[in-house]
Amino acid sequence: MKAEINFKSINKLAIPATIAGIAEPLLSITDTAIVGNIPVDGLESLAAAGIVGSFLSMLIWILGQTRSAISAIISQYLGAGRIEEVKTLPAQAIFLNIGLSIVVLLSTIFIVKDIFELLNATGKILEYCVSYYSIRVWGFPLTLFVFAVMGIFRGLQNTYYPMLIAIVGAVLNVGLDFAFVYGIEGIIEPMYLEGAAWASLLAQGIMAVMAFILLVTKTAISLKLKLPIHDELGRLVVMSLNLFVRALALNTALILAVREATQLGPKFIGAHTIAINIWLFSAFFIDGYAAAGNIMGGRLLGEKNYKGLWQLAKKIMLYGLLVSLLLMVVGFLFYKPIGLIFSKETVVLNAFYAIFFIIILGLPMNTIAFIFDGIFKGMGEMKYLRNTLLAATFLGFVPVLFIGKYMNLGLYGIWIAFTVWMVIRGGALVVKFIRKFRPLVQNE
Repeated sequence: MKAEINFKSINKLAIPATIAGIAEPLLSITDTAIVGNIPVDGLESLAAAGIVGSFLSMLIWILGQTRSAISAIISQYLGAGRIEEVKTLPAQAIFLNIGLSIVVLLSTIFIVKDIFELLNATGKILEYCVSYYSIRVWGFPLTLFVFAVMGIFRGLQNTYYPMLIAIVGAVLNVGLDFAFVYGIEGIIEPMYLEGAAWASLLAQGIMAVMAFILLVTKTAISLKLKLPIHDELGRLVVMSLNLFVRALALNTALILAVREATQLGPKFIGAHTIAINIWLFSAFFIDGYAAAGNIMGGRLLGEKNYKGLWQLAKKIMLYGLLVSLLLMVVGFLFYKPIGLIFSKETVVLNAFYAIFFIIILGLPMNTIAFIFDGIFKGMGEMKYLRNTLLAATFLGFVPVLFIGKYMNLGLYGIWIAFTVWMVIRGGALVVKFIRKFRPLVQNE
């Protein structure tokens, strides 16, 4: 049965994906608030949680790329009516994911102190980093397992179960944070920062169990490892490696921006931190439609339904732009109150307000880049995505960043560089899509 392309079918995928996406940054914000209010060494605990969290997020972001790869392959086979042919692939992909995560775990657990010393952690902060990471790292295989299962569900055109997993994990983590960090009188002693680590680990464990049960009971996918190695596993690995390189380039841009903002002084890094959090939060709103493009795009390509793929791109772009316009209106209407959510420091807020308009005005271009990014992932075009981001980062972002520095543009220079970065990313994908699919649509 051919995929339907209408408001209902698109939003049936996009809305749960958006909710699942928003759960992650909201969880991080809540975690930060809870840890930051620890009565003993709260500042040091917050710093340690931030350093470890950033390091783990980078590892998960870079190594969790099999989610998009497996989603693309399964959706393409589903569209071609050949889903039975890839039933052994998910188990092999999951075992590959878990094996990779165990290698990372074992290669870092014995040099934890050295890792965080390289990140300039010292004294009590370093001590807290080591104890916090030594607990959190055991959740790394669980997270990659959950990511792989979410990729399988996405390939099967289902974002509802990934949304349930994300919501349960987020709510459970917050509840356990309060219980373990601050303690429950007469029941649980306060564990402070280590309590936050145990809360995250237990929440990840519950999410993994939930993902396993849903996959086994709601799909025909088997997690029993069967040989021989599936022919598509090689393509999955190559796609994941391309996305791995892409993620490295993406993180390069984010890290360079933080480094340059830090050099400007405390008020500027504070303003940049607020700005990048808002930028990422808005991305998760738009990412729901990117996920729909990923899921449906792969299926339509598998069906060789090029007119449908063309219509999908137009409709998802329309819905995504409407969301971005709504976010722009909210941003301008609540320009100053939004800043006050994050800080009460006047110097930080003044620096943030000076560049906030750049972020708001850039939302439509971000939408174009994110949505076509999702569509290209669904089509398995990981090599082109890799090359586009490498070009955007090293031929766009980096030169503009350092030109801005040379011209003493401060935060303006950093966020102009981000704008150029997104224009190149979005523009290259739109041009490629039109050149590839307009002739196919005309000939269909």
